[in-house]
Amino acid sequence: MIHVVAAVIRDDNQQVLIAKRPDHAHQGGLWEFPGGKRDASESPEQALIRELQEELDIRATQYRPLIQVPYRYPEKSILLDVWEVSAWQGQPHGKEGQPIQWVREGELGNYHFPDANLPIIKACQLPPLYLITPVVGEDENVFVQQLQAALASGISLVQYRQKGLSVDQFESLASQVVQACRAAGARVILNSAPELVERLQADGLQLNTSELMSLTHRPLSDRYLVAASCHNQAEIQRAAELDLDFALLSPVQPTATHPEAHPIGWEQFADIVKRASLPVYALGGVSRLDMERAWQAGGQGVSAIRALWS
Repeated sequence: MIHVVAAVIRDDNQQVLIAKRPDHAHQGGLWEFPGGKRDASESPEQALIRELQEELDIRATQYRPLIQVPYRYPEKSILLDVWEVSAWQGQPHGKEGQPIQWVREGELGNYHFPDANLPIIKACQLPPLYLITPVVGEDENVFVQQLQAALASGISLVQYRQKGLSVDQFESLASQVVQACRAAGARVILNSAPELVERLQADGLQLNTSELMSLTHRPLSDRYLVAASCHNQAEIQRAAELDLDFALLSPVQPTATHPEAHPIGWEQFADIVKRASLPVYALGGVSRLDMERAWQAGGQGVSAIRALWS
């Protein structure tokens, strides 16, 4: 397997730098995230710094792991080791004569990339925090106010999950949640039927494990986000086969809500995630304080209920 480092270089306006591959190269003429092959004597970080110096004439100074994508082309297998670069020295330009362009992350889908790059686009467009709503309680107004406070704190991706409500109650509150998220510029994913996602014009669908394993195809078009709750390697693999946008992997650590569940721990989380070909959030006993640890383990970030709600 060829080890390739790649960089998601993001500026202060949340634009991402992409470059066009030479016509004579493998997958020539397509856009890509800058990078190249890692030498056997290099660490991934050393390879990242060297490649960006050679290709863009910049020196990366702040970077972190974003996602690893194993991919098999008919002619070869690669591991795309992707890093998010947030600070650098120098002015990026196509040092090897290649066209480069700054693109808003939401517009990356308008450009033609090699297939192996598609999970990177998904990771670029997802935040590091994914809030799951708690039980609504007796007062819906308080629930909505607490949601608005969470959104004001920086939450930009929400899963609306309510298991104890009637169909009418669920749908009525879901409508309020969609409106609150829309007003805050956040995206909301419903833990519900696909039809409700479309009817309420939500941003996506969250599948539970049994739903995931029973599906034969992706339940919504790529206009929507579709995510799945997973607990092991086989379920993560199934989510990738269905071309879902991301997954949750749990429980990483002990949780008060499911004390009987055996946590997988960060080492096993990292082992599963490195074989995945889609972004994966850590769930279970985690909070904002675990975000760096999740990144170092290859995760997209962390997902939580109470730790991100209050």
